[in-house]
Amino acid sequence: MDGIDKLEIELKARGLSRKTIKSYLFHVSRFLEKTENCAPDDVIKKYFADLSEKMEPRTINQRISAVKFFYRNVIGRDISVPFMKRPNNIPEVLTKDEVRKMLFAVSNAKHRLILETIYGCGLRVSEAAKLKKEDLRFDEGVLFVRQGKGNKDRIVSLPLTLSKRLESYLVLRNDENPYVFDSVRGGHITIATIQKIVVFAAKKAGITRNIHTHTLRHSYATHLLENGTDIRIIQRLLGHSDIKTTEIYTHVSSAAIKNVKSPLDTL
Repeated sequence: MDGIDKLEIELKARGLSRKTIKSYLFHVSRFLEKTENCAPDDVIKKYFADLSEKMEPRTINQRISAVKFFYRNVIGRDISVPFMKRPNNIPEVLTKDEVRKMLFAVSNAKHRLILETIYGCGLRVSEAAKLKKEDLRFDEGVLFVRQGKGNKDRIVSLPLTLSKRLESYLVLRNDENPYVFDSVRGGHITIATIQKIVVFAAKKAGITRNIHTHTLRHSYATHLLENGTDIRIIQRLLGHSDIKTTEIYTHVSSAAIKNVKSPLDTL
């Protein structure tokens, strides 16, 4: 049994998601093509240093995590390879008016519901694509996110206006497909299709910045903060394990910045 087979068994034994297992196996396989199972730390560092010339730090860090896991749990030793420092980029955020324009720019009722669900509930694109009818609790006004990032379930509030439209949409559909947003080929809508819907809506709304599906999630979090929602509650709604991940939105909120009074005005 080779190292990759042992790695796969170890990953599955820990109950990691299929996506994570596939990612780790791919990254470690690529790593082993260039090195060996027992490569010294300086060789491993050079491997990742070479990648830094063509990849973003976040992408490289995903690969470092996979290789560290492989060495610790398959080879049986820790490696001294630091993670790449990530630039402190502020995420792109839409104004409420821009969100409104995007929604009104979409004439397809299903596509608009997808945009409203991602923005109105702060979902990741994969969570929206795989959302099931049974996870919508119209009577309680909540939505269950099953097995989100890190295999974690969470509950988010379901906006009243969106709730009514989703309920009507599903009643009219009246089919046995378990997914809220279905595909003509059966099953759920693809992530790629949702991404195209978002890009099209932004373009039609006259927004020239680089807008993608995660921009709607960033905007949801920022607008909650601007409305006075506690950062800890936003953390739970987004499904962040670490509050530091959520705190980036304290640097994004333009409304909060505009409300700060300069000491010059108090002279």
